[in-house]
Parts: sequence; C-alpha cells; structure tokens
Amino acid sequence: MENNKISVGLDIGTTKIVAMIGRKNEYNKLEILGIGKAKSLGVKRGVVSNITQTIQSIQQAVEEAESVSGHKIEEVVVGIAGQHIRSLHHSDYITRENSDEVIDEADIDNLVNQVHKLVMLPGEEIIHVLPQEFKVDSQGEIKEPVGMYGGRLEANFHVVVGQVSSIRNIGRCVKSAGLDLFKITLEPLASAAAVLSQEEKEAGVALIDIGGGTTDLAIFKDGIIRHTAVIPFGGNVITEDIKEGCSIIEKQAELLKIKFGSAWPGENKETEIVSIPGLRGREPKEITLKNLSKIIHARVQEIIEHVYLEIKNYGHETAKGKLIGGIVLTGGGAQLKHLRQLVEYITGMDARIGYPNEHLAGDSDDALSSPAYATAVGLLMEGLEKGTKQQQEEDALKAAEEALAEEENELADTDQKEVEKQVSEEPSKPRGKSFFDKFTERFKDFLDNAE
Repeated sequence: MENNKISVGLDIGTTKIVAMIGRKNEYNKLEILGIGKAKSLGVKRGVVSNITQTIQSIQQAVEEAESVSGHKIEEVVVGIAGQHIRSLHHSDYITRENSDEVIDEADIDNLVNQVHKLVMLPGEEIIHVLPQEFKVDSQGEIKEPVGMYGGRLEANFHVVVGQVSSIRNIGRCVKSAGLDLFKITLEPLASAAAVLSQEEKEAGVALIDIGGGTTDLAIFKDGIIRHTAVIPFGGNVITEDIKEGCSIIEKQAELLKIKFGSAWPGENKETEIVSIPGLRGREPKEITLKNLSKIIHARVQEIIEHVYLEIKNYGHETAKGKLIGGIVLTGGGAQLKHLRQLVEYITGMDARIGYPNEHLAGDSDDALSSPAYATAVGLLMEGLEKGTKQQQEEDALKAAEEALAEEENELADTDQKEVEKQVSEEPSKPRGKSFFDKFTERFKDFLDNAE
C-alpha cells in the first residue's frame, strides 16, 4: 500500500499559530515537509477573541508552510484548548441484539455514539468521548472487548466538553481562511501523543503543557487517559508580571524572560544587572536578575500549584492512582531555565522536559524538536492516524472491486472453453471452490495485510 498521505496540523495558540505539513516515511516516522508560523493576535487564553485577526494569522502561517513545502493545504486538524474545557466521567451500556456473535467495532461505535447524545449544560458540546475500561456481562476491567462474546457491553468514559461558541468560532476562522476542518482535537491529547512514551502512559504520568495563554494537563495511567484540565494562565502572565514589576514594555519583558529568566531565585547574585534602554530619550532602566527571577518564581510557583492540585484531585496520592512516571513538561513555557528543578521541588515527583523528537524522522531539523512544537506535531500525527484508517478502508474496497472484476473475466473465459469443449452428457464436476469463496478469501487476505 503506497502511503504518501499528507496531513496538516494547525495549532492555534495564544502567542503563535503554527501550520505543520508532514507525512509518514517508510519507517513510519514523521517527515515534516514544511512549517509556517505567525504571531497570534486574536486569541486570548486559548479562546478566539478577534475573528479577523485570527483568520489573517492562520492564512499567514498556512501560506508560509505551503511555500516551504510546495504542497497546497486543503484540510487541517485543529487543536482546541481554553478555560471553557472541562472533563467528566460517565458510564453507559448497550444490550446487544445477538449475543451469539462476537463483539465488533460497530458495537463500540454504538456505545460511543450513545454517549455523544448525553445532554450537556446549555451552550456546551462534547468534543471527545474516550472509553477507559469495558465490562462485558459482569466481567470487568477489559481493555479490548472486540472478539469477545457477551450480551451487555458496558464502559466507563472520559468525556471532554467545551463551549459550543468557542468551537464554532475556531471552525469559522479555519473555514474563512479557505481551509476544511478535518478534525478538532483537545490540545493536551495532541501534545501527549507527541511527547509521551507508551511505558510512561502505563506507569502513570502527568503531562503539563505550558503554553502562552493556558497550561494544559493530561494524566495517563495504565495506558489510558484519566484526567484532562486546562488552567487559564501560562507564559503570558509571567511576562505581564515582569512588565508590571519592572515598569518596562511587553516586548522587553518577553526578551528578558527568554534570555535571562530563571524559575529559581537562589541562582542569581545581587550584583548581576541588566540595563534596558529607556523609551525615547529616557534614562535606561537597570534591573537586577535576582529581582527578575523572584517575579518569575512567584508566578511559576502559582501555576505549578494549580496543576498539582488537579493531579491530587485525580488521586495521585492513592496507592491505585500513583503516577510512577512523574511529570513531563512541554510547550514553549517548558524552556524556562530551572523549571524542572522547581517542579520537582514543589510536587516531589520526578520531572523531565518533553521533546517531540521521538516520532520525527532522523533527518528532521533540530528546531522542530523544540517543546514549543509539541502540540503541532501531535495534531499532525492525529491527522495521519485518521488518514491511514480511511486509506485502509478505501484500499480494501478497491481490492474487492478488482478481485470481482478479475473473477468475472475468469468466469467468462471458463464459460467460453466449456462451450468449445461440447462436454458429453456426464455431469461436470464442481469446480474446486466457488467464485464467492475465493473472493472472500482474497478479501480477508488483503485485510490481514492492511492491518
């Protein structure tokens, strides 16, 4: 099966909008064909607040990605975050009509569709329905019920809910930028796909994605997503505090944070001073790095404590819910110096910085494996994943049609020969296998190979 499907991830963030074009190479790794970036002006805390500006930024990012890659972008996978996202747990079941047949994907789809019909609060809609464990008849803790016998299929679900208006606004921006919306995905799930290993998800891990406007959290345990949350502040509030605390303009505050910022105040000596040019003819300002890191420390501590509260609410302190894999930090905010040490100090959990390079092809540009691109890489992976499934189904259908055509030709040939032979009265022996059997076998073989 030739797999040259190209997909596009569009990360609409508070500070930047990233469009990433890529495909899978022969080793099943991501080959990034092009990337486009634009400053995001119309998004506040992960939610679109200015439609026109957001459309312009999306177009700018997409055009840049198109010119780098030479591919035209038509449909995109978009990430959604923002303070309106909440998650809830729900159990549901279906009673199967025929318990003599094994459970298949269609039964699971029926169950998931049933959950999609849940009545939400006014103005909310369901973004994701993620099955956790299944229960067949009365046997619990089943991860994969396909192929089992049973009359009643039951499951616990992690349901992610967002505001209808915010989701529609994102859809509107994407459409107005001349693109088709292929799928909307929760950003922490995309980032998790890009930076977490399967072992970490099994052992239990909390992914903290510190973006410009929001900090996203996704908790996995036993390989299953257990909890998601979006906390409505990120790197921008740190910049805001530096701006207020040092009386400087935002651009300078951002530069200070990136160049000299540290989350650990003990690092800097009183004597380390940065001089910042004053505005138009005013005296330059002198700022001690100790003060700078005190401001950053206070804010970062607040963000981490918020996240840690969510981790405790999930049940990290219980024996069953313990996250052995600790914490993985990603997103642009994860590049802050000494952040990892501060996180370990506050939470008492192991931490590492998550780089999205595990899934990238070996010859990828190093810049792409920056934590700031984790969400974009994850969205791209999501698009390719969906694509391969569709591709398999299409290929299966195509193969079936070809097999049919071939069989018909064979049949026509055989009939021709039969006529020519003018066989005597004795009844002809049945041919080895009926055409239909052969066709089904071929189709099965093909499906097995497509897996």
